Amino acid sequence: MQNTFIKLILWVQALHLLTGCVPVVLTGVGVGAGAGTLMVEDRRSSGTYIEDEGIELKTSRRIGERLGDKVHVNVTSFNRSVLLTGEAPNESVRKEAEKLAMSIENVRHISNEIIIAPKSSLASRSNDALITSKVKTRFINNKVFQVNHIKVVTENGVVYLLGLVKRKEGETATRIASTTESVTRVVKVFEYLD
Repeated sequence: MQNTFIKLILWVQALHLLTGCVPVVLTGVGVGAGAGTLMVEDRRSSGTYIEDEGIELKTSRRIGERLGDKVHVNVTSFNRSVLLTGEAPNESVRKEAEKLAMSIENVRHISNEIIIAPKSSLASRSNDALITSKVKTRFINNKVFQVNHIKVVTENGVVYLLGLVKRKEGETATRIASTTESVTRVVKVFEYLD
């Protein structure tokens, strides 16, 4: 099971680089039972899990339609809290992306971590996917908490951790992520259960 899960993580990360759209992979026919297993073990309700996937798709689509090639924005939703990462050419475009995300139904909160910078290169995004895989693999190897309780997003070497966690789990995840090779900083976007 652990080996299969690692392969799934690496496969999703690789496909993310090619398509830029992880939610389609997780809800599509290709993964099927794997996504169902992840949903069952998730601390979110199945309705919230599916809602988060929809929020990611709708927000990505709306930002793409309105801002097009001006920005590179990754949208991650966990428990209806949205994390925006990536690059925008200026502050007004950055704020517009946040406004578009907030206009999506059922979004409770936005963490806008978009930086003002040129769009990242494919090499940089590939390195970020590798860092994410390393962090997730270290989570699995440490066996301290259920790995799918924490979502890992990496942008320009900065690791963002999202999830519904107990404080001890959050501290452990932060320590593991911050000591992973090539990680420049860790940002916690947790909701605590205790």
